[in-house]
Amino acid sequence: MDIRKVKKLIELLEQSDVAEIEIHEGEESVRISRHGSASMPVYMPQPMAAGAAAPVAPTSAVAAVTADEEDEELSGEIVRSPMVGTFYRAPAPGSKPFVEEGHSVKAGDTLCIIEAMKILNQIECDHSGTVKRILVDNGQPVEYNQPLFVIE
Repeated sequence: MDIRKVKKLIELLEQSDVAEIEIHEGEESVRISRHGSASMPVYMPQPMAAGAAAPVAPTSAVAAVTADEEDEELSGEIVRSPMVGTFYRAPAPGSKPFVEEGHSVKAGDTLCIIEAMKILNQIECDHSGTVKRILVDNGQPVEYNQPLFVIE
């Protein structure tokens, strides 16, 4: 989008009572808005890439410290979430879960499903052992790198 058009939009916004305007031109998008009582409009470009992934919020330092402390309490191999999504223990509602605490698993066995952007992703075990703990409840949202299982 041409910068002259953006400047003209800002001028028009300043002269009117409109608080915010968004313009789409092809694959480009521009949003100009006034925040609070400020008289100066704010220019915020909005990319419109088809199929773009949603941004992931960064974890805070407090969450990182808690995760480190949690890891110290968990002994054994920790299976972590490879993505942000929704955790499911079974292939379908009402079905038997893939694994239970105390079950033996082999490398390649499916442990759970994480749904991300309407795609069901099977999470497989990368080593053999026994499921010591399941750390997430069925249907709960999970973050990237969040511990899901402890396997001994």
